[in-house]
Amino acid sequence: MRTSIATVSLSGTLTEKLTAAARAGFDGVEIFENDLIGSPLSPEEIGERTADLGLTIDLFQPMRDIEAVPADEFARNLRRAEHKFRLMRRLGADTVLVCSSVSPYAVDDDALAAEQLRRLADLAQESGIRVAYEALAWGRHVSTYEHAWRIVEAADHPALGVCLDSFHILARGSDIAGIEDVPGDKIFFLQLADAPQMSLDVLQWSRHHRCFPGQGDLDVTGLVRAAVRAGYDGPLSLEVFNDVFRQADAGRTAVDALRSLTLLQESAGLTAPPAPVVPTGFAFVEIATADTARIAPVLTALGFSRTARHSGKPVDLWEQGEARILLNTDTGSHRPEPSLTAVGLESPDPAGASARAESLLAPVLPRRRAPGDAPLDAVAAPDGTEFFFCVTDCPDDTEEGTEHAGDTGWTGDFAPAPHTPAPAGITRVDHVALTQPWHHFDEATLFHRGVLGLRPHASVDLADPYGLLRSRAVSNEDGTVRIALGVGASPTQDPDRGGRPQHVALATDDLVATVRRALAAGARMLPVPANYYDDLAARHEFAPGELDTYRELGILYDRDGKGEFRHCYTVTTGRVFFELVERVGGYDGYGATNAPVRLAAQHALAD
Repeated sequence: MRTSIATVSLSGTLTEKLTAAARAGFDGVEIFENDLIGSPLSPEEIGERTADLGLTIDLFQPMRDIEAVPADEFARNLRRAEHKFRLMRRLGADTVLVCSSVSPYAVDDDALAAEQLRRLADLAQESGIRVAYEALAWGRHVSTYEHAWRIVEAADHPALGVCLDSFHILARGSDIAGIEDVPGDKIFFLQLADAPQMSLDVLQWSRHHRCFPGQGDLDVTGLVRAAVRAGYDGPLSLEVFNDVFRQADAGRTAVDALRSLTLLQESAGLTAPPAPVVPTGFAFVEIATADTARIAPVLTALGFSRTARHSGKPVDLWEQGEARILLNTDTGSHRPEPSLTAVGLESPDPAGASARAESLLAPVLPRRRAPGDAPLDAVAAPDGTEFFFCVTDCPDDTEEGTEHAGDTGWTGDFAPAPHTPAPAGITRVDHVALTQPWHHFDEATLFHRGVLGLRPHASVDLADPYGLLRSRAVSNEDGTVRIALGVGASPTQDPDRGGRPQHVALATDDLVATVRRALAAGARMLPVPANYYDDLAARHEFAPGELDTYRELGILYDRDGKGEFRHCYTVTTGRVFFELVERVGGYDGYGATNAPVRLAAQHALAD
């Protein structure tokens, strides 16, 4: 289906918004009246600019407080409408959005509302314009789509139909099944927005907290399915009021918006982009650093060994169990401190994963590759982290002519280095925690779900000494790939100077023994306040001596109905630190209850 976006969803001037929408790949736009009023261009020039960009103007909006008002007030409304219809002809728009009235003059009289909307439609039809009547969730007398449709049906005018807005419908908890009872040719327009579930006045909820489909909790997919089953064949258009989007780069927001519509159409069964290829594990984690002297001793203390060196690049492979960490010193001058820059994901179909990413507008990154190097494709996540789609060990029976025929996997690019294996302890990468710029958090969630095929979990708030932080985990079904997304620095902070560090969580089957070995080898673990263990003793019962051991080693503890979780942290080195974790039973979380203790301890060390 055609795609459209309301200019109110993007930041900048009207011309900047139009350019961003066109470059992202939208087919059309809704022109918001305020954007037009604030533009120095004439309506004709705006229409020409839009056409030159390959866009259509699908809707002009909004026209407010029209119907069910006293005769003298309605006469003034018709005069206003006549002026707007002339402007729309100059602009080249043929559909206008009329919102249900919130005017104090409006009366609760459906017959009067139908009569006045019919007269408005007469005037619109003379100008070749259609009227799409929308029920605002906070409308004075008309606040549901069912009520709006009854009035439109009673008016019985060919130039009058309804506009269905997913936020207004779903925020009120209306039954979307009734949409299929509305004739498709009377659904003149479909506006889409998602939102997180919030206990908030619906007007404030709408004005500040809408988001793109797939970034919230509303059943936008079900609503689209119902509208299509009713016979709607117009554009799918985004109308999102969001304080963050109004401050963010319009081009980036437009790409995020179109990605959301692509995923929405896929979930609604309207299109079939390349199927998601869900990763099956972590191939590696890459840390970039100008000098390995700071981070290499940390890895050594944790039991890692430098096992190989890339044949053509300054990249070392460090291993322990199935956990692999690459140290890359080819960083230039912009990353002098150790930073987590890339994640390799084990993929059953790297080419398919790359095709999926491209179809969802994820930038595929250019890569310098020698003739014998493994074919690794990488895409950039919203925070700049590079995700590689990898095959670590290619099967010997790969068929001739297939994508990986003759490949040895990415580890074949590395020449073995002499090393002495360290005592076993760490088994694999449990999860990585990636800090997101606060204004790209929802974009990041959609990216990891849509592009990487990971399942999002519930969003949680973490208490930091300087405020609350949002965190949301995504994972594959069996938990072999877990990524924790957290909010980081504000747009005014330099992430290399004041942003929050990222970290790698490493799994072990015996945390106590692993920590003891690490401490003996010189690891610096994050100190935990004694008050934490006093509180832990009040909340849980432990075996004799168990809590004393946790206190001695700086181990944090959590449990739920399925199992237990023990974890501890190294101090931060540059922009990265490590977490050691032990999962017992079916524990599936990340120790969120302990996050405030960890954050406070890190702040104390930084100060």
